[in-house]
Amino acid sequence: MAFIPHTRADVESMLAAIGVDSIEQLFDEIPANLRLAGLAGVPEAATEMEIGRLMAERARLDGRPLCFIGAGAYEHHIPAAVWAVATRGEFYSAYTPYQAEASQGTLQLLYEYQTMMASLTGLEVSNASLYDGASAMGEACLMAVRANRRSRSQRILVPTTVHPHYRATARAVAGNQGLVFEELPYRTEEGCIAAGALERYDGQDITALVIQQPNFFGRLEDVDALCDWAHARNILVVAVVNPTALALLKPPGQWGTRGADIAVGEGQPLGVPLSSGGPYFGFMTARLEHVRQMPGRIVGRTVDAAGRAGFTLTLQAREQHIRRAKATSNICTNQGLLVTAATIYLSLMGPAGLERVAAAAHARTRELAGALTRVPGVRRLFRGPVFHEEAIALDRPVAPVLEKLAARGILGGLDLAEHYPELGPALLVCATETKTAADIERYASALAECLREARAA
Repeated sequence: MAFIPHTRADVESMLAAIGVDSIEQLFDEIPANLRLAGLAGVPEAATEMEIGRLMAERARLDGRPLCFIGAGAYEHHIPAAVWAVATRGEFYSAYTPYQAEASQGTLQLLYEYQTMMASLTGLEVSNASLYDGASAMGEACLMAVRANRRSRSQRILVPTTVHPHYRATARAVAGNQGLVFEELPYRTEEGCIAAGALERYDGQDITALVIQQPNFFGRLEDVDALCDWAHARNILVVAVVNPTALALLKPPGQWGTRGADIAVGEGQPLGVPLSSGGPYFGFMTARLEHVRQMPGRIVGRTVDAAGRAGFTLTLQAREQHIRRAKATSNICTNQGLLVTAATIYLSLMGPAGLERVAAAAHARTRELAGALTRVPGVRRLFRGPVFHEEAIALDRPVAPVLEKLAARGILGGLDLAEHYPELGPALLVCATETKTAADIERYASALAECLREARAA
């Protein structure tokens, strides 16, 4: 870790410059009864070598299991250059670029990021990121309420094929602000929104429809028909998308006749590792007509008085730092370091590289589903195309099987019982370009062995 050492002479010089005799005097405003002489129960200090050994031992306890879990966080290959550049001091320690003349590098990177995300989603404007994909969906629903002035209901239609965590987060973010989230059923035979699920809303005041593509099961929704149905009834469309999938699938800006109004998603697949739950970052793009309702900030390119190109914060609709009570959103920061990594990742991959990653992930998932469903007692749960996740059904409860797989060094997928009990013993599995034919064969063999053991018990 980089650090700046201070010698005793350095410390004495700095103290003399500010007119105090010791570091202790810097804390004299803290009452004596609130200050501790020491911390009980804290072990003796360890050396750097001892700490390094301890951390290595703890890391080995985690092991290096094969991971076939997706469900919103995905294991992709990250070129070494991504984090070698992202962790340079210029990026690693930089924060909000309020002082434009001192933040041109950060501002340019965010401008390039916005350009890439707008291009990837097929929409006109992008903000400079949000906390994560789930909270981005909640912010998009609030934005839709502000933008859809023809609607007064604040009713948001959310299919149950949208990620369960996203639905829960949206309710937490926006539910106490008067928004009403109404869930749409899905066809249990196909894992998609039921064709007739929207008919009962004809003639009603609905503010927005959320569509996830691919949906939580990895299935592809009929986004064109859904988008056109909504727009014909003055309902805004909020798209929740996987950025990697957009290298192959139609971008939300081209859904139906007019395209989605707002697109959000989780940026983790773009160069951010699986890291114990985060941090990740959310992205948001929209049609230009809605830009004044977009949370966060937007970086723009301009020229100075001498005609030289430069970058600045063009729009800060949130404005908490000026007039918090009238802020568009209470989102108060972005995930700048993760956005930096994503920008470098997209720059390195380019359109062709990202398309190859997406195609390889799709191919690996087809191979995985094919290998697993050849195991007796395993079948595909839904009919139709998927991206890089697939739901499969087992002939017995999933949780004990996953435990047996974990004991063999395989994280076998996500048990769907908690969120979709109506599906019975069901498992969501995922494969990306990181998985090989040998990995898939190892999983299939281990699953077959676990199921045989269960039947024999």
